[in-house]
Amino acid sequence: MSKHKRVSSPIYTLFPTEIEGFDSLGELALNMRWSWNHAADEVWAQLDPGLWDLTHNPWVVLQTVSRDRLKQALDDPAFRGKVADLVETKRHEAEVPAWFQQRHPRSPLTLVAYFSMEFMLSEALPIYCGGLGNVAGDQLKAASDLGVPVVGVGLLYQQGYFRQVIDRHGSQQALFPYNDPGQLPVMPVREPSGEWLRLEIVLPGYSLWVRAWQVQVGRVKLYLLDSNDAANFPAYRGVTSELYGGGPEQRLRQEMVLGIGGWRLLQTLGVNPEVCHLNEGHAALAVLERARSFMSATGQTFEVALAVTRAGNLFTTHTPVADGFDRFAPQLIEHYLGDYARNSLGIPASHLLCLGRFNPDDASERFNMAYLAVRGSGAVNGVSRLHGNVSRGIFKSLFPHWPEVEVPVGHVTNGVHMPSWDSAEADVIWTEYCGKERWLGMTEPLEGKIRCAPDDKLWQFRADARKALVGYIRERLSKQLAASAAAPEEIMSAQHIFDTNALTLGSAHRFATYKRPNLLLHDPERLLRILTDPRRPVQLIIAGKADPADQAGQAMIEQWTRFIRRPDASRHVIFLSDYDMLLTEHLVQGVDVWINTPRRPWEACGTSGMKVLVNGGLNLSELDGWWAEAYTPEMGWALGDGAEHGCDPDWDATEAEALYTLLEQDVIPEFYSRDRNGIPPAWVARIRESMARLTTRFSSNRTVRQYAESYYIPAAAAYRERAADNGEAGVAIVNWLKAVKREWGNLRFGVDKVVTKGNLHTFEVQLYLNGLDPNAVKVELYADGVNGGDPVCKEMTRGPRLVGAENGYLYGVQVAASRPAMDYTARVIPYRAGTAVPLEAARILWQR
Repeated sequence: MSKHKRVSSPIYTLFPTEIEGFDSLGELALNMRWSWNHAADEVWAQLDPGLWDLTHNPWVVLQTVSRDRLKQALDDPAFRGKVADLVETKRHEAEVPAWFQQRHPRSPLTLVAYFSMEFMLSEALPIYCGGLGNVAGDQLKAASDLGVPVVGVGLLYQQGYFRQVIDRHGSQQALFPYNDPGQLPVMPVREPSGEWLRLEIVLPGYSLWVRAWQVQVGRVKLYLLDSNDAANFPAYRGVTSELYGGGPEQRLRQEMVLGIGGWRLLQTLGVNPEVCHLNEGHAALAVLERARSFMSATGQTFEVALAVTRAGNLFTTHTPVADGFDRFAPQLIEHYLGDYARNSLGIPASHLLCLGRFNPDDASERFNMAYLAVRGSGAVNGVSRLHGNVSRGIFKSLFPHWPEVEVPVGHVTNGVHMPSWDSAEADVIWTEYCGKERWLGMTEPLEGKIRCAPDDKLWQFRADARKALVGYIRERLSKQLAASAAAPEEIMSAQHIFDTNALTLGSAHRFATYKRPNLLLHDPERLLRILTDPRRPVQLIIAGKADPADQAGQAMIEQWTRFIRRPDASRHVIFLSDYDMLLTEHLVQGVDVWINTPRRPWEACGTSGMKVLVNGGLNLSELDGWWAEAYTPEMGWALGDGAEHGCDPDWDATEAEALYTLLEQDVIPEFYSRDRNGIPPAWVARIRESMARLTTRFSSNRTVRQYAESYYIPAAAAYRERAADNGEAGVAIVNWLKAVKREWGNLRFGVDKVVTKGNLHTFEVQLYLNGLDPNAVKVELYADGVNGGDPVCKEMTRGPRLVGAENGYLYGVQVAASRPAMDYTARVIPYRAGTAVPLEAARILWQR
């Protein structure tokens, strides 16, 4: 339990706390459970419908509404009863054992610390940019639903990521509105004495003071650190000013706050997680601070502390290309972390730099945060099956001579938090067939239940969702045009744009060249013919931001705006500016088909297309990321041949042609092929298959359960074992590693022999271990996989000593003779029970 408690801050003393019932409203408003459980929406709408509609932020509504209005509402017995019921329900849910407590009542896991540079929880807390934050936010929500013990750690940005405006010329303008903490659903973390909890991080010249804030996310707490403290040197006050803003120096300072400051905050709070989950390499410095904390508690060296604590660290990489990792000049690392290494870790700066380099002897090589995360973790995973393969290729240089298939990177495919993204119409139909508590435990039974929904109900709910989206688009687009000084007739026309019965396509994502957001514009005239067919009309919604420094991305936005301004296109395609969580919710709830066209394999996973699943939307996407493992012909449509083609413009043209053909020959005809009741039976069958087979599989419920059972619980057990007795197991591991390193060069193979008899090969090989303990290695017979299959790897049994040899042995094994004997070769790898090879010991010796 935390030894700190949250108390009211002076900036909140103007609240009408004397009004009976206000505390209950405050309790509801400060728990972001409302971002996915909408039971309290009518409470906030009743207090101030206009402000609630604009902000979807109960905390802002509660601060803005007058005392008279509050008192009037709380004097109403029905209103008070509703609030009391909501509070009681919330408290009851927090106390009742959830999936984790029921499934793992004696788990060694008591807490996971989840570190991320961004968290997408609600538009009311704009501290996110895109996919990484989406994953982090949805996983916190799912952890709350399932009772998985997680605490989040991130940064509170004064500006967050930029907000987008499309000006009258069709160009993107970047705006950075200030995030007033008093208007956000956060509260200061205070010492028991009432003092604001502040942490000191020593930087060159001045100390950096960071303040701590708390966000309640259902059962889960999220702590955010903020550098905007009056005691800070002016340049340091802005360390947490902007998400992904500034140059390398600013990024490094942010990552020091997140990793070092974040772990230090948990220790200050008396929170001691067994598991530290690094959501991308931005948080890698937590590896160092966790080791330092263990050193302080036990008196062990950094080497031992790292061996102990890494067992409880999990590194999730989201990066599909090696150049995407954060790298820092060695001089910058020395400047900011040199004293920390020497004075806090007890190691020279050169030792620290080696942890982030491929070649420790190259003094010019930049420091790679992902390498530090790999070397400081007990497990590493990618975020889709394909991305796991890609990541093994990226990190194979850290494991020389190991087959790429054995590079120690697993995968947990991302999922999205379905209750956050489903529409009201979808909620009704899922509740009818699967119950209200469908996302609070095992979801596998839902597949059969949702299949029972008849065609007419599925089609009606899709029609209602599309109608709601069109209404939202008309309102938002007309405001967007008015703000950009459009002509009155253009604004008026926007209020009647789109057809509620027409096939509606959506394509929204970051405007970056690898995303190919303009693939649909490869042949503008053909696209226009598709959109304007009077018998089978199609309407298209485009949205997305380009990074302010990405001129190519901004140029692609301008290309779309020019196309849309053509008189023959303007009523069939729109660009909605300022793509954020609220806009995403509306789009994924109402579109019929979600289109995604990245270059394979640069979409590590992708989550936008997952959000349409619960809403009965369908996917037409490149065979990349999650869609590469989800796609089957009866559930959606696929682009590409499953191969990699780089930036080849000829292949882009080929895929654009394929995209147009899919729309013309498959998607559009199927949508408009109706029976006598106006239902498209083949389309509805596709909706049913997609909802039944994909929604549960690509939900954050499944993702978090998989993390808990495959990573968190084993990591907690491993960490506890190594940390026992002040880390004695860590001392033994370090001694083993030193012995392996010292003696490995003396290993050598002797004579080998193969005898084939019947359907068996019998292999024997001589091995001279010299000074290395035979129990410190494992000898294996290995053969590469065939036609993409798994490799064959069988442990060889140690037999008699070799006569006259010092520490030499004969090893043997039998394998089926279904493959030629020449396919196999022997190898030696380090071995110690409870260690992760090759992650912790990457040496390997091949017979040939």
